[in-house]
Amino acid sequence: MWEGATIALIGLTTFFWLDSLRARERALRAGRTACERHALQFLDDTVAFARLRLARDDDGQLHIARTYTFEFSDTGNNRRLGAIVMLGGELQDLQLEPFRMQ
Repeated sequence: MWEGATIALIGLTTFFWLDSLRARERALRAGRTACERHALQFLDDTVAFARLRLARDDDGQLHIARTYTFEFSDTGNNRRLGAIVMLGGELQDLQLEPFRMQ
């Protein structure tokens, strides 16, 4: 009995970990793309995990919502904050701190 529960727990933990890695990679790609589109520098080439919660999509399905933050620069000598919300494996929201258009 305990062995089955332990195996199930290990399986769920592994699934959650792999799903989190996939979501992080997609968030990283979305941050890079947004910075390229607006001619910004994507700093440190990484996103940082900020929040985990449950949320519903447009169809009412319950998914894990992960929020990641990243930094970018518009002038090359400052740091501004951006945030990405991944709902399941899909991009739900991407926000950039206001910056000066050049």
